[in-house]
Amino acid sequence: MTETNRKPLILVTNDDGIKAGGLVALVKVLKEFGDVVIAAPNESYSGMAHAITVKHPLYAKLVKDKKGLKLYKINGTPVDCVKLAINQLLDRKPDLVVSGINHGANSSISLHYSGTMGAAREGALSDIPSVGFSLLNYSYEADFTKAAEIARDVIKNMLAQKLPQGAYLNVNVPDGNEVKGLKTVRQANGRWVEEFIERKDPRGRDYYWLTGSFKNLEPDATDTDEYVLSQGYASLVPCQLDSTAHALISELKSYETSHK
Repeated sequence: MTETNRKPLILVTNDDGIKAGGLVALVKVLKEFGDVVIAAPNESYSGMAHAITVKHPLYAKLVKDKKGLKLYKINGTPVDCVKLAINQLLDRKPDLVVSGINHGANSSISLHYSGTMGAAREGALSDIPSVGFSLLNYSYEADFTKAAEIARDVIKNMLAQKLPQGAYLNVNVPDGNEVKGLKTVRQANGRWVEEFIERKDPRGRDYYWLTGSFKNLEPDATDTDEYVLSQGYASLVPCQLDSTAHALISELKSYETSHK
């Protein structure tokens, strides 16, 4: 197969581990579009954001190798998986990095905590069109049928029209089989109201379990991911690597000093 007519190479990962139902559903769709290489964590790494492993070595075990599909099991975070695949495991740069389908929402501020979205961000850092998919259902028995359909539509468009450099996509899908469609919106302004459950271990030492609830700080806004999800639509939020608050640059000129 020549350079011009070879199939797209799609790198897939997640943060729920190689046995997660969302990964299985996603790979089934991606095989329709090209050759698929899965580089996924050996266990759940939810909430790892953009964490990387620096204190112990990484191991990649080739679990499956057949025409059009390879599966590597890696003892690292989702970002580790993407880094290792791009730099060591693949014989060429992938055409897409796809992460998910996550078990649970990564809308609004949650994308900053998400290992799923960390992996998509890492793909964008290597100038590869990247996307993370999430379903608003935390159960491992969740039905990913509609989320897979949404993923199919998004992947088709991403292959047809490359994202601008530094951009990546965050897609969240409501639970159930009555999803009305997909809306492109902005990230809602929200935050997690965090609480810690305090307990004592058998030796009398205090320990803490993190819990909490999400609070939408703009519940009346109709152009956000939280709103369209509540209306039965999947949300597509375009994200970017540039974290600069551009509107503040001129305002903060007053901070400037000159040292000789």
